[in-house]
Amino acid sequence: MQSWSRVFSDTGTFKDGCTFCQRSGIAHYILKETPTFRILADHAPLVPGHTLIVPIHHYTCYGDVPAALDADLLALKQEVQHFFARYYAPVSFWEHGVFRQTVFHAHLHCFPFGDTYYNPSAGLHEFEVHSQDDLRTWHKAHGNYFYLEDAQNAFLFAPRVDPYSRIIQEVLLAGALANNRELGWHSPQERRVAGKPFIEELQAKWHQFQQQEINYAD
Repeated sequence: MQSWSRVFSDTGTFKDGCTFCQRSGIAHYILKETPTFRILADHAPLVPGHTLIVPIHHYTCYGDVPAALDADLLALKQEVQHFFARYYAPVSFWEHGVFRQTVFHAHLHCFPFGDTYYNPSAGLHEFEVHSQDDLRTWHKAHGNYFYLEDAQNAFLFAPRVDPYSRIIQEVLLAGALANNRELGWHSPQERRVAGKPFIEELQAKWHQFQQQEINYAD
């Protein structure tokens, strides 16, 4: 079996210099905060509605996040799905899983890509993911990966350049262009400037969503 590069964190801690460990640096983007996770507006959105689900403590990736947090993560994923269905489009979840990651703190991208899917007949994935345990098992044995979950299925991919490039082109880029040609696949710096109105719109919609949920509960 091929050996993949392995990177692990000091689990359950905070790390100096980590963007997501420093609350003060991301406070403007926080949509929701629980004892274990935050939902953030992405600071350089690929499409309108682009959000992140980030554990508060420092883990390198979701394959490193303990099973005790799975229920909290699932609840937040379902909340984002509900929010996107109401205000944007069906969600696709994406994680670098350390492979080509730029911030080495676990973060799950949430994209309202709608009908954009990965076709499993392409055979680029290692296996279909059925639970977070599948990510942990791979990460413990092999280290890096990348992960895609659309409205139909979830898949883990080995950290190889060819399948990664194809998923970027055929799924992420296709989804971005289908949902927002204005931002498109520009650099993070360009998206950070052009995306400011989309972040403000996301924050307003999230506030409205939360108020509606409170009213429904009453």
